[in-house]
Amino acid sequence: MGYSLGWLLGVLLGMRHALEPDHLAAVSTLVARERSARRGALLGLYWGVGHSAALFAVGGVLAALHRQMPPRAADAFELVVALMLVVLGVRAMRAALSPPPPHAHEAPTTNARFAARSLVVGLVHGTAGSGALTALVVAELPSAAARVAYVALFGAGSIAGMALLSGLAGWPLARLGKSGRAATALTAATGAISTVAGVAWGWPLVRALCA
Repeated sequence: MGYSLGWLLGVLLGMRHALEPDHLAAVSTLVARERSARRGALLGLYWGVGHSAALFAVGGVLAALHRQMPPRAADAFELVVALMLVVLGVRAMRAALSPPPPHAHEAPTTNARFAARSLVVGLVHGTAGSGALTALVVAELPSAAARVAYVALFGAGSIAGMALLSGLAGWPLARLGKSGRAATALTAATGAISTVAGVAWGWPLVRALCA
């Protein structure tokens, strides 16, 4: 019974983990460009798969070995996430401020490129988050098998949480997409939020790493 509750808690915490501000900032810049409930759900699914793969590859190995990520390595991975937020945000703002001509049609994102982009964003987030997750499971769970299983269930929860969240966000965005000005404003807003979040998060990390 105790393990069953622990596994359920792992899934639920993984779903909640998908709602963290840096995840929302990054994924919102991508969802705002897709403007589709189906594509939004797929984006969240791919993000979750990449995120969980990184968690399992890095966090699972550390948890199995009963080790924790060195603090400077954790800071370096988090700085990569912050830089990625800035890049995604600037890219979104550029797209909003430089719209195509009225009769031009932007080429749709290919499925392979769409999947790869979402997976990469998830991988970067998962690598950065593996340090904190490993510290938790090493402190709380007694065996290597239990720790690895918890990491896997946590990842499954993050996949479900982000797919659901992105799909729900994609539905109103699809409706807003029918209004060019509203869609442009939304893309610019998500880009600005992502950029500010990246700078605010990354600057203290730069100072810490340079100290």
